[in-house]
Amino acid sequence: MSRWFPHVTVAALVERDGRFLLVEEHTVDGVRLNQPAGHLEQGESLPDACVREALEETAHRVAVDSLVGIYNWTQPDGSITYLRFAFACRSLSEEAGRALDEGIIRAVWLTREELLAQQERLRSPLVLQVVEDYLAGRRYPLDVIRHYE
Repeated sequence: MSRWFPHVTVAALVERDGRFLLVEEHTVDGVRLNQPAGHLEQGESLPDACVREALEETAHRVAVDSLVGIYNWTQPDGSITYLRFAFACRSLSEEAGRALDEGIIRAVWLTREELLAQQERLRSPLVLQVVEDYLAGRRYPLDVIRHYE
């Protein structure tokens, strides 16, 4: 008997001057926009995973400031359920020339309005929802997350 498990992911929401750091990436559905995001790895804390994914996908070193929200979303075909932890982060520096993860085309800075204008290109509805929640002021302290090994 097989067991069902959600895919635990993290996402970095980085805002600078009204623009949000996103990645343009190749997916099975074509080129899509997403926050820097990825899967939690064994032994990793959620904030550490967020920092790692942001660096790997955008070449930006980030600091995690707060939790924006926890999102549960199932792909329309029902094949995968994601449990996403989205974090408000700030960019500390950029490693110019750093190779990005396989499948990542480039990092881009877009406004909310630019995201609204290209909703069909978003990897999931979570991309815009995280931005909306951030703009609504949703922030939770990091100490709501406990990491035990």
